[in-house]
Amino acid sequence: MVDGTCTDAFLPLHDLLEKDLATGEDLGAAVAVVHDGELVVDLWGGEARPDVPWTRDTVTLVWSVSKTMAALAVLTLVEGGQVDLDAPVATYWPEFAAHGKDRVLVKHLLGHTSGLPGWTDPITIEGSLDLPVAEALLAAQEPWYEPGSAPAYQIINHGHLLDGVVRGATGRTLADVVNDDVMAPLGGGFRLGVPAGELDLVADLIAPPGSDIDFVKLGPDHFMLRTVANPFLAIDSVNGDAWRLGANGATGGHGHARGVALAQSALSHDGVAQGIRLLSSDTIARVFEVQAEGTDLVLDLPVRYGIGYALPMASAPAIPDRRVCWWSGFGGAIVVNDLDTRTTLAYTPNKLAIHTVASPRTDAYVRTAFDCVAAL
Repeated sequence: MVDGTCTDAFLPLHDLLEKDLATGEDLGAAVAVVHDGELVVDLWGGEARPDVPWTRDTVTLVWSVSKTMAALAVLTLVEGGQVDLDAPVATYWPEFAAHGKDRVLVKHLLGHTSGLPGWTDPITIEGSLDLPVAEALLAAQEPWYEPGSAPAYQIINHGHLLDGVVRGATGRTLADVVNDDVMAPLGGGFRLGVPAGELDLVADLIAPPGSDIDFVKLGPDHFMLRTVANPFLAIDSVNGDAWRLGANGATGGHGHARGVALAQSALSHDGVAQGIRLLSSDTIARVFEVQAEGTDLVLDLPVRYGIGYALPMASAPAIPDRRVCWWSGFGGAIVVNDLDTRTTLAYTPNKLAIHTVASPRTDAYVRTAFDCVAAL
């Protein structure tokens, strides 16, 4: 039932995936670990779609794990001197300066303190996939709160904000940088925008049984409702070709655990992934500059954001409390980069659990992986 490879030291991860597939906790999933420069776990199993097995090259929507891939791409531009984290966003995107947003810095976007966690005007899924138009709306609107003053998670529009900066700085899209500059040299395994000829590799998502958010207690103006419902990303919609072909850099990336782990291992391996240097130690150090710590105005959870990644925080108890940068996606996908042990873990399921930033199923993969590392 489980395919792939795994060193003896990490067999507990094989056993966990096998158990979850057998019990139905997972329908289809992949898990990968890069440790000390070696791909020590590359496992997959289950079904991508009814009667269609999950294969080595199956990809699935990883939701907000996409944000870490977007961050990695932007950091490579920082490394190359094309983007300055401390510069105003308007340096690269002049239209963004409207309504006092000239004070918003690039690092505010990456740290979820931009003051723009969503669109003020109503927007459809189709409209959100028209990146220039959707980005123009963000540039023209007023902030929802004082930028830089508090965390407010940019659920759906995070990639649009970064794309506006990347377009202005390079003349290329965020998807171009992710797909061509970062992933292609590493052998692929993650994309913003699935090529039409590869749609048959995409696993269908299974909706979670509910949510750990009590929407009834939220007032109509709560940031969570204003973001999640505008636009509402229904499972049927994100299982459709239009979403898969689109390039939403916040919640629209498709990949498998191996591709995500190999690319993200640049963070845990001093900037080098598969022998290719993507980042310097100085650029990686900036990831750990705390941008916000406290209750997120969207998620209503305690958070701790660095630049482009979350850092260890109370609402995610399975994340090791050391030099770790990470993030998870709706339903349970996750990537965790542990610099102290030179380890990156990625887990990519297609059956979604009740999971905002943590859940028992995902936590089990995280704890099991790092227990294996500790036992080495």
